[in-house]
Amino acid sequence: MSPKFAIPTKLLWIDLEMTGLDPSRDVILEIAAVITDFSFRSLTQYERTIRHSDAVLERANAWSKQQHTSSGLIERLRSEGKPQADVQTELATLISHHFAGEPAILAGNSIHSDRSFIKHWWPDVEKLLHYRMLDVSSLKVYMQGRYGVIFEKKEAHRAFDDIQESIAEWQYYMTWLQNPKNREPHQ
Repeated sequence: MSPKFAIPTKLLWIDLEMTGLDPSRDVILEIAAVITDFSFRSLTQYERTIRHSDAVLERANAWSKQQHTSSGLIERLRSEGKPQADVQTELATLISHHFAGEPAILAGNSIHSDRSFIKHWWPDVEKLLHYRMLDVSSLKVYMQGRYGVIFEKKEAHRAFDDIQESIAEWQYYMTWLQNPKNREPHQ
């Protein structure tokens, strides 16, 4: 069966923290990945910070500098950061091992942005991904517009916290939709 028609068995939830939103200019600072089944049970997780020179960090946009300094991410990547090539290799190995030839369905909030960084900076990882993605923000737009349902987020802007929140948000909407009394549209 063509990978296009293969029924997925797992999801690859990813969140990246970057120095900005332009993959041709900005860089990845942190990644968290959680592989789940479709009951959202965690099968494995991965988290790394990526070492960068002070010159690269200085080019970060103002929001990123402030946020990632106050969250402790900048200090953490300086003390624990790994080289980008090592992170790409580790992540590709993790995906290959857990998806065993099945293209990985990328999942997360506004995942297209993260995918653009993956495509630019980690082509070996991009090759392992299915062209389809599960984007929580698409469901968020629908739930807000159709039902007026809003999921309150903490906005931690640390990769692992954010990916856990994305999984919780998806589960929240699915649970809400399963309740028949909630099916009346928002006016």
